[in-house]
Amino acid sequence: MKCRFKAVLFVAFLLSAVLFAGTASAEAKFVLKLGHAVPVENAYHHGAVRFKELVEERTKGDVQIDIFPNNQLGTGERDILEGLQLGTIDMYVGSTGPVGGFEKRFLIFDFPFLFKDKAHVYGVLDGEIGRHILGLLEPKGIRGLAWMENGFRNLTNSKRPVNELKDIAELKIRTQENKVHMAMWRLLGADPTPMAWSEVFTALQQGTIDGQENPVPVIYTSKLFEVQKHLALTRHVFSPAMIAIAQPVFASLPEEYREVLAAAAQEAALYQREVCDKMEQEYVETLKKNGMEVTTPDIEPLREASGKVYEDFRGELGDAAELLDKIVNSKP
Repeated sequence: MKCRFKAVLFVAFLLSAVLFAGTASAEAKFVLKLGHAVPVENAYHHGAVRFKELVEERTKGDVQIDIFPNNQLGTGERDILEGLQLGTIDMYVGSTGPVGGFEKRFLIFDFPFLFKDKAHVYGVLDGEIGRHILGLLEPKGIRGLAWMENGFRNLTNSKRPVNELKDIAELKIRTQENKVHMAMWRLLGADPTPMAWSEVFTALQQGTIDGQENPVPVIYTSKLFEVQKHLALTRHVFSPAMIAIAQPVFASLPEEYREVLAAAAQEAALYQREVCDKMEQEYVETLKKNGMEVTTPDIEPLREASGKVYEDFRGELGDAAELLDKIVNSKP
């Protein structure tokens, strides 16, 4: 199964060189530029390619999707997403991280241990709550078409295996410049240290910091196994992603094409999640082969220890506090 999956991804990788960009065909009535910030090996790109294939097949080439990966349309996800609002870029595939800058209710995804597992995630994102959250973007000039993912964030470090809460104590952990994340790590006993991602590998190599936290695909593709000995599958924060289109662009399309895009986005998102999940499983095994010790600590003590974050930051959420409650209380 793994060999078959690798073969499928390899073929997709080769095809993407032809598929992701190019000039408009003579038959295309609409050509949409889709940008993302990651290399073509990333699961985001696989989802984008599947979306392109579905749209072009179902519109018989009337709608063409040109994919520009690896920051070709901007410097980072924030830049690309802002391009949708400015009218310079038509579509976006990527994380929801930059969205919190202009739609504060998306900050609910920063809260630790919000989701119990993937079934809980999909139950929320694919249901009424998820549709409502995507709908919050429309007044900002963006239409969210479907939820993709980057998986759960996990902890690596060079000091010791993390099997329980006490093992996190005093670890100097690189975090994003995110006050909710930093508060969580303090409650878990660590020393959170904000740092630009470009500086992290060297800082780990030199021992300036002890560890960092990211989804498994990021840990693997960044070759952190060269400077980190221990991976703990803490799954403390889920990293949602989305496929989105500029609202004016979407509104300008004939209804039949809007329906195609909406349906294709849903199907491509399901495919992207599958790719992401399989990549994570395969990368964990590869990290082990590269010398990393992988542990699976009991999550409940970590969830309980970090619970005060909800009390401390709830007041800053405004009406999003109700959304947070709905997610916490929802069932798969």
